[in-house]
Amino acid sequence: MDDEALAKIANRLYALPVDEFIAARTAAAKDAAGSGNELPAAVRALPKPSVAAWAVNMLAVHQPEVLDELAELGERMRAAQSSLDAAALRELGRERRKMLAAAVQTAGSVAEQQGRSISATIASDVERTLQAVTADEGAAAAVRSGRLLQALSADGVDTVELDGVVAVPGAVSVQRSARPPVAPGKAPATKPRTTAEAAPRRQAEKPRLQAVRQTPRPSSPSALEKAKAALAEANAAADEAARLAQERQNESEKDRAEVSRLTEETQELRARLKASEEQLDRARKRLDATAAEAKQLARAADKVQRSAVLARERVLRLAGE
Repeated sequence: MDDEALAKIANRLYALPVDEFIAARTAAAKDAAGSGNELPAAVRALPKPSVAAWAVNMLAVHQPEVLDELAELGERMRAAQSSLDAAALRELGRERRKMLAAAVQTAGSVAEQQGRSISATIASDVERTLQAVTADEGAAAAVRSGRLLQALSADGVDTVELDGVVAVPGAVSVQRSARPPVAPGKAPATKPRTTAEAAPRRQAEKPRLQAVRQTPRPSSPSALEKAKAALAEANAAADEAARLAQERQNESEKDRAEVSRLTEETQELRARLKASEEQLDRARKRLDATAAEAKQLARAADKVQRSAVLARERVLRLAGE
């Protein structure tokens, strides 16, 4: 079976809103029925991604530059670890925390645009997955494929376990030129190639994700080097935590002063409100008294008016006699 044909279908499915995946997969398997038995079966076997993996896939489809920046940062961090550059590691650690926070926020926005909000727990899984992008080239390739099935995890030193984490792994290139899938409705920017041109290109795309695990990796850092790298990162994290704590302390003092000001203002407004309510109560009582008096005077005036009418009638009557 041709992995390229399956990957093309998978690209389309994993770029959809997560709630549409099952129905779209069923329809895609039916559409592939004319290609023999292997392709429809392979399509039906494509797993539905976890929500965290789907949110990361949405980044690969709609905001691929976010993943590119994280992968580039990972290259710089690995270079700093190799050279045991503690200062660079501290600075890169701070940069990574800022980039991860911004990337998680972007992933949440993109996911919401695609019809699904992510919880704090899922956001944490997304952050761990994006951190893995900075730790391992294979993880970066898997994430940038847009066909991630589950969240990844890395401690920033060791490699990331990638078995079973990406759909159609044989079609995932680990080269930096690899591009994420094209979103539905968007045409790919590559120029169409003939069959003769495509064959050597497929050969040039090696090694792929499976080959990453087969190709010998450079020797792992020694325990001392790992400890030094971990110490550098811990120092960087401690410095950043102290800075953030001081910022929060400054903000807390400002907030305390603002609370005190608003409390005084509230007390003043309450006193003014109480005085106004008392004035309003007195005005209402005066209104009730004057209204009652006005009614009494109106009744008296009416009575006098009737007496005047009767007196006039009597005068007229007597004058006529």
